Amino acid sequence: MKVAIIDYGAGNVQSVLFSLERLGITGIVTNDREVIKHSDKVIFPGVGEAESAMKKLKDSGLDVLIPTLKQPVLGICLGMQLLCLHTEEGNTQGLGIFDVVVKRFSNQVKVPQVGWNTIYNLQSPLFEGINENEYMYLVHSYYASVSNETIARTNYDVEYASALQRENFYGVQFHPEKSGKVGSQILANFLKI
Repeated sequence: MKVAIIDYGAGNVQSVLFSLERLGITGIVTNDREVIKHSDKVIFPGVGEAESAMKKLKDSGLDVLIPTLKQPVLGICLGMQLLCLHTEEGNTQGLGIFDVVVKRFSNQVKVPQVGWNTIYNLQSPLFEGINENEYMYLVHSYYASVSNETIARTNYDVEYASALQRENFYGVQFHPEKSGKVGSQILANFLKI
């Protein structure tokens, strides 16, 4: 199986690569559009700030490619947020795959949310064999609003979408590659889709 990890200078690609290796898969870290287009699965990680990450996607032409992909695509953290319509971070237009606006947590809570929190209301093959209220590792200041594309929820200040799905596109706000056995199972489920 050929798994492309999109490299656009804004992803924590090493930990994703290692977690795939633990599942017996050698991922390909690449920004080559042909390699990405012809992979069986695509992982779109992201760490950092939305506006500069989006600029990097545009500079490499990946902003045009990603929405056209037909194979299963998994956005992680900022990767998921960039798949949305718009984010308040840097007032940034996203790729528009998910019909969702990304908002900043209020100042009523510690921002960013760093650490473990539960996911619940799981509604996708992505969560096969995963129990409700499992703990996942998160680091983020912005969240995707709940919508009809929400396939998992988390509560921190507000209830938000910790996972989204539309057709072949999946997004998770948490870091499966840093969430132990449960995160590993979610990645394995994604590879089976």
